[in-house]
Amino acid sequence: MAQSNNALLKHQVGNLGTSTTGTRKERSLSIKSIPFMLMHLVCFAAIVTGVSYKAILLCVAMYLIRMFALTAGYHRYFSHRSYSTSRVFQFLLAVLGCTAAQKGPLWWAAHHRQHHKYTDGEGDVHSPRQNGFWWAHVGWVLSTRYEPTNFDDIKDFARFPELRLLNNWHVLPAFALAVGCYLIGGWQGLIWGFFISTVVLYHGTFSINSLSHMFGSQRYETGDDSRNNLLLALLTSGEGWHNNHHHYMASVRQGFFWWEIDLSFYGLKLLESMRLVWNLRMPPARLLAQGA
Repeated sequence: MAQSNNALLKHQVGNLGTSTTGTRKERSLSIKSIPFMLMHLVCFAAIVTGVSYKAILLCVAMYLIRMFALTAGYHRYFSHRSYSTSRVFQFLLAVLGCTAAQKGPLWWAAHHRQHHKYTDGEGDVHSPRQNGFWWAHVGWVLSTRYEPTNFDDIKDFARFPELRLLNNWHVLPAFALAVGCYLIGGWQGLIWGFFISTVVLYHGTFSINSLSHMFGSQRYETGDDSRNNLLLALLTSGEGWHNNHHHYMASVRQGFFWWEIDLSFYGLKLLESMRLVWNLRMPPARLLAQGA
């Protein structure tokens, strides 16, 4: 069994340039990958601007707030509808999610639904098993193959014109945040509050697509490589309980048990107490008993 697992891990990490799906053209880098690469390069400007406690605080705050927008908004709401909210707050979640510079809510959720439909199979948009670590982590985002939004997979939210408009102009909230960070802390605030926090946020989010299908434990037999990983859960506000999620994706809570830290769930419970969200869907008792 150990030899089998080692062989699978070598395939996942080493299979960086081959694919079982898509033509070479479909997997080629999009011109939109240039801004992504520039985002990383600009971070080195911190050598010039320096760092301060204020800059670090701004960086951490922008990371945590936007991670919540992605996990609680883009993922648990738009992708899985694990709770209900108003049309106004729905739009606010979408705008906040766009500040993470990970494209629009309809694009994000549609591709995530495809991931669950074909998890670790040929139709999966980011499977380490199929296409290796690099493709699962970031390659699929930068390719031309997945640039369009598949509205057929997100019909429930695509019916809202304001979400479709935001999906098309998803760069504007991110740009506005960059300006805000500059106004708060000058060039140092811009570099640390926007660029560095955004790049760290990229790889925190992407780690769930890649590392959560490679490292960790499996409580449930899901037929895929999804795993629970405490470190990733801490870095992503609860998304690291990935095997739990793949077993019962409708749950608003991904840390099924009290000892599984899930900051996004705690945040949603706070919003529920403020009556901004409701109908939070929890994992059934029989499922918890099965995994205890």
